[in-house]
Amino acid sequence: MARLAFEHVEKVYPGGTRAVVDLNLEVADGELIVLVGPSGCGKSTLLRLVAGLEPITGGRLRIGDRVANDLSPRERNVAMVFQDYALYPHKTVRGNLEFPLRMRGLARDEIERRVAWAAGILDIAGVLERVPRQLSGGQQQRVAMGRALVREPAAFLLDEPLSNLDAKLRVEVRAEIADLQRRTGATMLYVTHDQTEAMTLGHRVAVLRAGQVLQVAPPRELYERPADAFVAGFIGNPPMNLVPARVVADAAGGVELRLEGGSLTVDAGTPQARALRAVTDAMVLGVRPEAFADGPGAAGSTVVDVVVDHVEWLGHETLAHVHLGAAAAGVPPRLIARLPGLRELERGQPLALHVDPAALHLFAADGRALPVGP
Repeated sequence: MARLAFEHVEKVYPGGTRAVVDLNLEVADGELIVLVGPSGCGKSTLLRLVAGLEPITGGRLRIGDRVANDLSPRERNVAMVFQDYALYPHKTVRGNLEFPLRMRGLARDEIERRVAWAAGILDIAGVLERVPRQLSGGQQQRVAMGRALVREPAAFLLDEPLSNLDAKLRVEVRAEIADLQRRTGATMLYVTHDQTEAMTLGHRVAVLRAGQVLQVAPPRELYERPADAFVAGFIGNPPMNLVPARVVADAAGGVELRLEGGSLTVDAGTPQARALRAVTDAMVLGVRPEAFADGPGAAGSTVVDVVVDHVEWLGHETLAHVHLGAAAAGVPPRLIARLPGLRELERGQPLALHVDPAALHLFAADGRALPVGP
């Protein structure tokens, strides 16, 4: 396997559309990085640039120690797994696995060795003589992975490989891909719009927007310390609550976060109060849904009064969709609170939500994360 390195890579299509903008990213040898972001952010374009299916407009792409900008797709030795599997319908599973090896002119015994190895790893040895239409969706996806695996490529490129599977099978195949990567030590660049896939599969996750990488970090760091408001709102399900706010300091050293239709008070002496007092401009307050509690809060917690709009009972938890303020005047900010268990809540019911100041996130007007706390 080999590392991938994007050095100030640009992709501009005829007409001036900039799909990738001054992108810098390195995928270490044996690392699985997930590219995630909204539709049209440049995720799949990056894979096509690595595969050689699209020419790079500017910058350099390295595969291993080689600059790959001018290499043909065959010379790059990367394997791509597509969303629709792209299996040959008239060939058996064995024939699909053998095809890229035959094209490379490998000896028969080497082809048989690689096919048997891949079939064993992916648990498809029992279906080698079937054709794709005789396979389940999960089996077809394994065959597509196997066809890439037998090539022993420098890197794997996976373009939303699970999007055609049902929810239960998606979970199973996701676990299989993670296990396969661990066992083979493969370098993988994985594209998805599903943040659950991103957070559960990636050693690191790169969040893209409009062709730019906003943040690259391990999943936990991405979740707990988002670099800007877009990342904060994109990562998490339900997403982080983001509300415009103003900081008003009091004489005692505490601060009040004034929101449209409500407020939060942060006691003096807390690291958060000291950090907030340094904020002079308008900003955005962020709170994860699970940071709210509807019972007595911890010492120093603050309270926000809300009104229930509607409730989703999910068995193990309740999602309470609420708005700020005792009455719905105008269009008050909407929030989501994730509460454990099944809660008996009704539309229009007033609710006091507690939140630990340590769980607050602040973002400047331009979206940059502001430091809060020690």
